[in-house]
Amino acid sequence: MKVVVIGGGACGASAAARIRRLDESAEIIILERTNEISIANCGLPYYTSNVISNRDDMLVSSPEKFKNWFNIDVRLNSEVVSVNTSEKYAELYNGERIFYDKLVLATGARPFIPDIRGIDKVRVFTLRTLFDADSIKSYILHNGVKKAAIIGGGFIGIEMTESLVKLGLNTVLIEAQAQILPSFDTETTAFAQNEMRKCGVNLILNDGVKEFDKDQIILNSGRTVDCDIVIMAIGVRPEIELAQKAGLKTDRGVIVNQNMQSSDPDIYAGGDSVEIKDFVSGKSTVIPLAGPANRQGRIIADNICGIKSVYQNTQGASAIKVFSYTLASVGNNEKQLKADNIEYKKTFIFSKSHAGYYPNALPVYYKLLFTSEGKILGAQAAGKDGVEKRIDVISSIMRNNGTIQDMLDSELCYAPPYSSAKDAVNILGMNADNILREFVKPAYPEDIEGNLLIDVRPEAAYRANTIKGALNIPINEIRNRLNEFPKDRKVILFCNTGYTSYVASRILLQHGFNNIYSLCGGISLYQEILKDSEQKSGFAKLSV
Repeated sequence: MKVVVIGGGACGASAAARIRRLDESAEIIILERTNEISIANCGLPYYTSNVISNRDDMLVSSPEKFKNWFNIDVRLNSEVVSVNTSEKYAELYNGERIFYDKLVLATGARPFIPDIRGIDKVRVFTLRTLFDADSIKSYILHNGVKKAAIIGGGFIGIEMTESLVKLGLNTVLIEAQAQILPSFDTETTAFAQNEMRKCGVNLILNDGVKEFDKDQIILNSGRTVDCDIVIMAIGVRPEIELAQKAGLKTDRGVIVNQNMQSSDPDIYAGGDSVEIKDFVSGKSTVIPLAGPANRQGRIIADNICGIKSVYQNTQGASAIKVFSYTLASVGNNEKQLKADNIEYKKTFIFSKSHAGYYPNALPVYYKLLFTSEGKILGAQAAGKDGVEKRIDVISSIMRNNGTIQDMLDSELCYAPPYSSAKDAVNILGMNADNILREFVKPAYPEDIEGNLLIDVRPEAAYRANTIKGALNIPINEIRNRLNEFPKDRKVILFCNTGYTSYVASRILLQHGFNNIYSLCGGISLYQEILKDSEQKSGFAKLSV
């Protein structure tokens, strides 16, 4: 059997190595159009900033290793221009034809560069390869770069922003949407946006690039941004041209079945160039993540070698470092659920990164989306410690079709330096369970305006800092002041993070007050959103 793999990234390299481990007799050729194979793409921003200082550390493997370990023929600088499915060969740019029995399309994705007027007047870089990173580092080093502009607030844009700040550059990030990191909801990105501003980033939201003019960027609003270098990080587009020319079925990406098989039974495809099913909605989507790409490569290899293997949809689990913060998410966010008309409930909590009595416990914010039947639809978190491990736990529960009850029942490692006896996953599940059982009526930051607010913290905390217009009835006085709570309007109780207001609401609900709500996330979340809102363009609707 002769297998030709087009593309030497995560999916292609994984598929080739797995095929060899399963079939020592197979002839395997990897055709890679660049001079790089199997590099650590996700580490490129950290290599750019010299956090990863050794270039060799970015090389996960090499043609020599593929040859010596796996007897795989890796051909660099070998661009495939067409695939003939009837005669079963891939044609290179120089006219050479490489015949195959099975073909793997792992062409990945390319950075999207929009056609913006004057783009040729400035030095614009993208970051996809090690060559790109080397070029950026060299340009900064040899051209006296002081001011940098990042276009796009996705993962690469955020990571490159931090990298350039670490290099001492005056850095601005420009994002056309109202928030960075579109896979997260606005409450979560507020933490990241506030952190970026704190670290010196000039963050411009809701404003796109109109044109470039020498060392200036002219925005749609008319604002101008001076820059010596521009990093274009608007996103990537699946490389599907080869598949289209070969007559394979495509849409936004190459269309494959659960075995990663294309419309041609002898051609498999995986990685950033394919469409897969979203785990929550079941709809086709394109999610360019390294983990799924590696997994798909293994599945492709299994099926080529006669082992039936199925790809079980993508959850979109991801994490990102934003200076001292970590943001992590899995599943769908509110925007996706609304777009797909999926009904959901939500809650927010804060929980310590480890036992509160052990030194340096830090607050972590969590958001959970779920159905009235307790199915988990998505989760997000932001904080400085222990963030991604809790999202990983929720991701595993989701993968096994677990529910809110499974979050309550999860038995997780506990020792004071690492967690609490009731882990954040347990507490988040308990909070959602209380909502499902109607033991608490949740309120959210968007509900504040126009409703009666009651701060249930001690008077000293109330006087130090509260939400504008709120009254103060401390929790330990509630039973003696029941007559001060109206029954003819919505009343929102709040505290620092939501626990005290939940307890207070239980008192009132059991005294016949059915109009009492508890503010999820408390004043801590509200003020984080407020802080972000005040620093954005335009009028801040929230106030204290």
